[in-house]
Amino acid sequence: MKKRIATTNAPAAIGPYSQGIEAAGKFIFTAGQIPLDPSTGVLVPGGIKEQTERAIANLLAVLAAGGATAADVVKTTVFLADMAHFAAFNEVYAKHFGESLPARSAFQAARLPKDALIEIEAIAVI
Repeated sequence: MKKRIATTNAPAAIGPYSQGIEAAGKFIFTAGQIPLDPSTGVLVPGGIKEQTERAIANLLAVLAAGGATAADVVKTTVFLADMAHFAAFNEVYAKHFGESLPARSAFQAARLPKDALIEIEAIAVI
């Protein structure tokens, strides 16, 4: 059994997908979140730190809509436009996931939607 998760506190889907899915009443799988301002649909200004803050805020908004928090996240997957941004990304990421430390994979992507510098997705257990 699955249930769609949607919130206006994160950007609306820009394609045929859901912001998140609750599965079996225990798991939340989020779509990849990029640093779009949910009110304007435009990438936030700034570099990797600013974009990471917004992408994580969007991710946490989707999780919250499904009844989860950062502490419930068991796995994240991170796509970076440039692995040279990894250290700066890590500083911001640690502020949000420092205590719970989910498993994580990180990749450099050739190109991300809307030319974002970061995209992040998560799996949470509720």
